[in-house]
Amino acid sequence: MSGQPGEPVIDTTVPHSARVWNYWLGGKDNYPVDRELGDRVKEVFPGIVTLARAGRYFLARVVRFMAGEAGLRQFLDIGTGLPTADNTHEIAQRVAPEARVVYVDNDPLVLAHAEALLTSTPQGKTEYIHADLREPEVILSRAAETLDFSRPIGLTLMGILGHIEDYDEARSIVRRLVAGLPSGSYVGIYDGCASDDAIVQSTEVYNSSDTVPYIVRPPEQIKGFFEGLELVDPGVVYIQQWRPDAVPLGEDSHVDAMGGVGRVP
Repeated sequence: MSGQPGEPVIDTTVPHSARVWNYWLGGKDNYPVDRELGDRVKEVFPGIVTLARAGRYFLARVVRFMAGEAGLRQFLDIGTGLPTADNTHEIAQRVAPEARVVYVDNDPLVLAHAEALLTSTPQGKTEYIHADLREPEVILSRAAETLDFSRPIGLTLMGILGHIEDYDEARSIVRRLVAGLPSGSYVGIYDGCASDDAIVQSTEVYNSSDTVPYIVRPPEQIKGFFEGLELVDPGVVYIQQWRPDAVPLGEDSHVDAMGGVGRVP
């Protein structure tokens, strides 16, 4: 990992979203404070575990589409989270072993585990950048050390924009990232949707802790992130409805998250 800061400082007294999410996914890279918050949220909204899993399935389908049908060979995954099964580079490199992937996150524990994200094929490459979503120009500049910005790139922002409390700021971040991508790039986004009382209440529980708040937004705001992009069918929908495989979560499963994929004109 070239150019990375020194040893990360991990605060185990304050819950962190990446670790709480890891707990909901059944991972082991979390601490008691993360599990305590995760359990409190589950009490209010038991569907959060299904939503977490659905988010991973959505990422897999999006990356497969980008690498396969869209023919992309470069990916920028912002808000990576902790390494788990089927990370972006593993999905992309199954389709195209020469694919290059840059991961971005600001959690010190993700940095500490980043070596697990750098297991590229010999033909491809992976890199990790420890940076904040609120600095899109910094991310783009550092990503350019690995990715060729004269060729299309697949950008993914999975469940991360909800951490930007101000909607206008979140929209601005997306616009600035998209502005740095060449024509023919694709952008995949999903976030929690304020579609029922349970997820709204569970978010209030989550935000009552010391962790970075997360905002669930109405459908029209999530759709607003795709302004200026050419939407890929079926558009911005509940994520389990976006080009589903044989449905792994059950035919009647519903998750309170919306997303889609758009092409940069």
